[in-house]
Amino acid sequence: MKLSYKISVFVLLAISFLSNIGCTDKLEEPELNNNFAGGTDFTKTADMQLSIVGVYEAFQSRGWEQPLLISVRGDDVNAGGLGDQQDFAETDKFTYNKDYWMYNSLWENTYVDVISAHTAMEQIARYQEFANESGVALGNQYIAEAKVLRGIMLFHISLVWGDVFIPESSNTDLLLDVTQIPTKAEVMQHISDQMDEAIPFLPNLRPNERTDLPGGVTRYTALAIKALANQELKNYQVVADAAGQIISSGKFTLYPDFYEQFKTPGKLSDETILDLQYSDYNQGEGDRSAHLYAPYGPQNWTPEVAGSGSGWGFFEPSMKFIKFMLDRGETVRLETSVLFTDRGIAEIKTDPAYATLPSFITNTTRDGDVINDYPRALFASGKHYLPSNQLIPGRTDYGSNKNYNVIRYAEILLVYAEALAQGATGMGMTADQVVNLVRVRANMTPLSGVTLDQVLDEKFAELSMEWGKRYYDMIRLGRFNELSYDGRTFSENNTFLPYPQSQVDQFPILGEINN
Repeated sequence: MKLSYKISVFVLLAISFLSNIGCTDKLEEPELNNNFAGGTDFTKTADMQLSIVGVYEAFQSRGWEQPLLISVRGDDVNAGGLGDQQDFAETDKFTYNKDYWMYNSLWENTYVDVISAHTAMEQIARYQEFANESGVALGNQYIAEAKVLRGIMLFHISLVWGDVFIPESSNTDLLLDVTQIPTKAEVMQHISDQMDEAIPFLPNLRPNERTDLPGGVTRYTALAIKALANQELKNYQVVADAAGQIISSGKFTLYPDFYEQFKTPGKLSDETILDLQYSDYNQGEGDRSAHLYAPYGPQNWTPEVAGSGSGWGFFEPSMKFIKFMLDRGETVRLETSVLFTDRGIAEIKTDPAYATLPSFITNTTRDGDVINDYPRALFASGKHYLPSNQLIPGRTDYGSNKNYNVIRYAEILLVYAEALAQGATGMGMTADQVVNLVRVRANMTPLSGVTLDQVLDEKFAELSMEWGKRYYDMIRLGRFNELSYDGRTFSENNTFLPYPQSQVDQFPILGEINN
C-alpha cells in the first residue's frame, strides 16, 4: 500500500479522526481516553496497519505555515513583503510576537500529531495482545515507525523553542502536572534514545525499497534522526557513527540530477531518507493528497502550461545566498534553488561586482516557465517549485503532486563530514570523499583537506531553503554574526521563539521559562 495512494474508506475515517484533533482544548483531553478505539475489535489483528497509516497521515498533514515558520530565520531566505502576514516578516527580522497565530499553530498541531503517534502505539500494543508471533513482530515494527515520526516532530519543535514538553503517552492531562520543562539537550537525548529503541525493529531497507508502505521510515531514517539530534548535542562521534552506518550500507546514492531531485523525477529517489509524500494519483480531478506550496511560489508568472496557478510570494532566497553562490561559481544548485525575476536580476547587477551574470540566470526556467516581476519579492524558492509541464493535466494548483523533502542523503554526507571536521573518527569514507560526492553532483571541482568552514559552506550551498537547516547550524555553532545581514541584527537571545501566549495560558509552567 503506497502512502500516497488511495486507501480504504475505513482507513480514511481512522485518519480523519487522528488528523482533525486540532484545537487547543483538545490538548487538555487524554485523547478522549482512547475513545478512538472504543469500537475497535483488536482481535482483527490485520487491521493493525490502520493505526500506523494514521500516524503517517498525521505527520504528513503539515499546514503550509509550519515548515515556513521553521525555515524563515536563516540568512539563506527572507520572508516576502507580506502585508496580511506582517508578523511572519517580523519573525524573519527577529522581532517576535507571542500572540501570532503561526506560532500557536506550529506548537499546537505538532503536539496533536505527537499525541496521535502515542495513541497509535497504544492501539498497536492492544492488537499485539491477540496477535501471533509474526503479528507481534509487525506490531513492534509499527511502534518503531511511530517513534521515528514522533522523533522528527519533536526535533523540529525543539529547534524552534528549545525547552519543550516530551509527552510519554496519549494522556495529555499528564502535561498539566509537569513541574520542569525538559531542556533542549534533554529533548535531543530523548530523541536519540528513542531512535536506539526503534532501530532493531525497523526494515533494513531504503524507504523506496519498502513494498508494504513505499517511502515509509526504515532503520536508516532512524539513524539519520539520531545523527541530527546528536549534532545538536555536539556529540560528534555519535553523529559520525550513525551517519557512517547509513553511508557504509551502500544503499543510498545521490540522484544524478540536482535540479530534478526536487521535482517529479526525484520523488522517492535513492537519495530519499524521509519525505512528506503527496500525490494526485495520476488523475486530473478527484481525490488528491497535497501540501499547499503556493506560499513559496511567485505571485506572477507566465507558465509553460497555461492556466497553472501561481503562488503567494511569501518565501524568498536572500541576496546574500545568491551572491555567495555566484562567488563560488555555482551553476545547477543556484539555478535549482532560485527563481529569478527581471527586477531581481537588475537588483543583483546594481552591485558592480555582479554586473555580468552567467547566462543561466534568467527569468525563464529551463522548463519554460517565465517568472514575472511581482511586488512581494525579487526571487522565489526553486526548491519548492514544480514546473508547470510536470503538473498532471487537469491539476492547476502550484506544486500539486510534489513531495516535500525532509532528510536527503546529501545532508547525511555533509553531517558526517562536519562530524569528522569536528574531531570524530570516521567509518571508512573520509571527509574529503563525502564532500566531493556532493560537489561532483553539483559540477563543482573536488576539494582536498576539507576544513570545517568548507563543510559549512557546502551545507549552505546544498541545503539552503530546506527546513531552516542553515539557521540551526549557525545557532549550534554560535556563528551569530552570519545571521546579522541585510539590515537585520541578531543576538543570542533571538535564538528561540517565545512560547505562544495561548499555550502559556493553558500551561502556566511555560511562562516561567525565559526562552
